[in-house]
Amino acid sequence: MIRSLLTPVSGFSILALCLGALCFGFALTPGLVPHPGTVQGALAGASFAAGYGIGVGLVLLWQALGLRVWLRPGPADRQAFSWLVLAAILGATWLHADAQEDLRGLMGLPPDGPLRIVTLLLTAVPVAAVLLILGRLFRSAMLTVARGLSPLLPERLALLLGFLIAVLLFSFIGNDVIVRRILEAFDASYQALDETLPASADPPSDPLKTGSAASLIPWGGIGNEGRQRVLDPLDATAIGAITGTPAREPLRVYVGLGSADTPEARARLALDEAIRIGAFDRKVLVIATPTGTGWIDPSAMMPLEVLTGGDVATISVQYSYLPSWLSLLTVPEYGEETARAVFAAIHEHWRALPEDRRPQLYLFGLSLGARNSDLSADFYDLIGAPYQGAFWAGPPFGSRSWVDITRARLPNTPQWLPRFRDGSVVRFLNQYEMPDRGKPWGPLRIVYLQYASDPITFFSPSILWQEPDWMKPPRGPDVSPDLRWIPVITFLQIGFDVMTATTTPRGFGHVYAGTDYLNGWLALLSPEGLSGTWDDAALTRLRAAIAARGL
Repeated sequence: MIRSLLTPVSGFSILALCLGALCFGFALTPGLVPHPGTVQGALAGASFAAGYGIGVGLVLLWQALGLRVWLRPGPADRQAFSWLVLAAILGATWLHADAQEDLRGLMGLPPDGPLRIVTLLLTAVPVAAVLLILGRLFRSAMLTVARGLSPLLPERLALLLGFLIAVLLFSFIGNDVIVRRILEAFDASYQALDETLPASADPPSDPLKTGSAASLIPWGGIGNEGRQRVLDPLDATAIGAITGTPAREPLRVYVGLGSADTPEARARLALDEAIRIGAFDRKVLVIATPTGTGWIDPSAMMPLEVLTGGDVATISVQYSYLPSWLSLLTVPEYGEETARAVFAAIHEHWRALPEDRRPQLYLFGLSLGARNSDLSADFYDLIGAPYQGAFWAGPPFGSRSWVDITRARLPNTPQWLPRFRDGSVVRFLNQYEMPDRGKPWGPLRIVYLQYASDPITFFSPSILWQEPDWMKPPRGPDVSPDLRWIPVITFLQIGFDVMTATTTPRGFGHVYAGTDYLNGWLALLSPEGLSGTWDDAALTRLRAAIAARGL
């Protein structure tokens, strides 16, 4: 009885096939960032499988409720529908090619070419097939459990329990077995990559640099990202050439995952190194929380170090090898413990200094680094001895303060560029607009840099069933006018966008431009932290230097 109830038709369901084709077509409409043909094909295949699964679910629900089935198509009808669906899929693929090219044009990318369609279809078919097979395995597991329970329970209760047990089983296999193994593999591969020493990456000779002979932090333990940060060629000479005045050598402390065993030990090591090189004697001190891989964006650090004339020290401690997007979708709590330990160690020493001898203390973070930087300090830290400000770029969805602030934004201001109260505490900017000044800054300053086309900022689980505010007019200038909210499909679209958010040109998606970082630092830093007077001519030189470095 259960078997007949849960088997809608022999073969495939026509309703499910039609819904799958419809979702396939919707998935080809533009998202926030352009995709190569393989990614677009994977998205279309996943969307087809989702639509087909919804269709099968509707048929099963209809039959489980004992409702009448008026139409029972035969084999000839099925074959005809199959050809119609195939034609619809091919037509949708061809028609939506122009919309994808329009999105590429919006971001200054060249056309993808006609081979994109072939690549898309060759990717979509196996992805859809694998997901449909998994769906059939799920149904088989549900039926097996339900048939075993049917002698003991009413039929519908057996079906419900079969469904719930199948969900738990697949969830356990997916999360605790497959996902965990994938994360372990990613972590191991990125760790191996991070520990790779380039042939030219010799330890620095300057005793003020991390990893030198005088350093408390061994050169081999800071990883590839740390070595790139320490060996950044922007030195006092280069800064002086831009500013036209003598500059100081910027100080950069970096502690890698291989430098110590625990977050607390790495935080203490960072503090000891900062004290050793005189970081607390500089005018500006920045706790720069890295991204998931340990990367510190040079596009953000270069304007900071030039604006301060090199009279700045940055402290960074690595907490992960995983890319930020992967951490966000699987283990978003990565880095919280490290960020809190680093802030506590640095802030405790900083607040113990006489107020007239303290450097200006700022926080910085990009992507997952922005989220963890936000979580590093709490309300009581701000009451006792508040830092001067925070600069958070590309804050990920779910970031604590960002969520609260955007929800409480002033009416008639968009989520992608909100205004918060009178602008004396929090200001937003993007690649088109400077932060709204409002009233003069208060004692604590927070600047957010975010692009409307950044899916890492604007993804949300609620997109599955609800249109997000950032899609409502007015939209950001870098968001395609062809983007439409479609339940389930838009959730998948933006989810795939999260994984490819860093493949855009600079100034779009999750790739933030040095000139926008420059505007953020100009808004954030107090006049005492800046080196000299930054008039239009000086800023023009700095912007030209940023462009020359490809930042």
